Amino acid sequence: MQGRVRIALVAGEASGDLLASHLMAALKARLPAVEFVGIGGPKMQAQGLDTWWPMDTLSVMGYWDALKHYREIAGIRRQLKKRLLRDKPDIFIGVDAPDFNLGLEADLKRAGIKTIHYVSPSIWAWRGGRIKKIGKAVSRVLALFPMEPPIYEQAGIPVTYVGHPLADTIPLEVNRNQVREKLQLPRDIPIFAMLPGSRRGELEQMAATFVQTAQRIREQLPNAQFVVPLATRETRLQFEMAIYEQKAGEIPFRLLFGHAQDALGACDVALVKSGTSTLEAALYKRPMVITYKIARFSYWLMKRMAYLPYVGLPNVLAGRFVVPEVLQDDANPEKLAEQLLALYADKDQAEEIEEAFTDIHLQLRQNNAETAARAVIACLN
Repeated sequence: MQGRVRIALVAGEASGDLLASHLMAALKARLPAVEFVGIGGPKMQAQGLDTWWPMDTLSVMGYWDALKHYREIAGIRRQLKKRLLRDKPDIFIGVDAPDFNLGLEADLKRAGIKTIHYVSPSIWAWRGGRIKKIGKAVSRVLALFPMEPPIYEQAGIPVTYVGHPLADTIPLEVNRNQVREKLQLPRDIPIFAMLPGSRRGELEQMAATFVQTAQRIREQLPNAQFVVPLATRETRLQFEMAIYEQKAGEIPFRLLFGHAQDALGACDVALVKSGTSTLEAALYKRPMVITYKIARFSYWLMKRMAYLPYVGLPNVLAGRFVVPEVLQDDANPEKLAEQLLALYADKDQAEEIEEAFTDIHLQLRQNNAETAARAVIACLN
């Protein structure tokens, strides 16, 4: 395709920012005169996105948080739609954030703009009725997971399976001792990675519980250490405040800025808040306990609408409970510590988990950015 190409993108959180940045880099290699506009984070901006609103304005957690910020988010969507209809892009790519993007995509598609939704909404897990809405909104879906394309094909919606970029970038085997050396951690002690989430709302829900869980583990394993990657200064401050409030100053927490993958590479077992980090832990082949707490109303609603007995991506991809999920009211320090200690002690189970996660890793390795870029260009043409 020759000449200037204008691509609009909207991502609503850190995982979408990462996905879109890989796609943008692959598109730039094929379309030298490409221009990117829309809403995105620092990684998309580094690839040349002209960002019209801060991505943080779209980052909400659960129904209650979405309701609180509804007017602000709806106002942004109205202004964004007006701008895109006035100065039409060649294609619009909504990266995840389905509650924001699908309605916008439907309006743009009606106006003759090609639309791609990158990351299938979780129609296999809940809200499967949305597939009709997706069909009206998109020219094509780019699906990250292998169970998704058959659902779209059955509904007559164009779909391309592109795999997951993390499966391309994370090696099939990671040497734990080398990562420990890099982080200056001892080789021969129990190390637990703790990933409480990347957003302030997640830390409000989880930080104290994670600190108390570490306290319980130390009662059983006095030489255990804890590596905690945190995404921002604000979330680091929140976790430090939880350590102070729980009087846990004696617990050897190693707080990292980012470096979640190093924490996972170094650990024996991980405690991971449900989300993309659980997939990272699976690709590092680490035993983990998946957890979360959200507002009671959001949890009740999601529980009622769920199709699957599991919420964690590793279990969804395996089609069974490979690792435990300890959620909501059950997610107390005693239960979490008990499950983490059991995983640490059971080396046979660790081998079984590693085998299951290697299968998932191989399935998801599809040269993601290149495959997605080819699908976008085919849609443009």
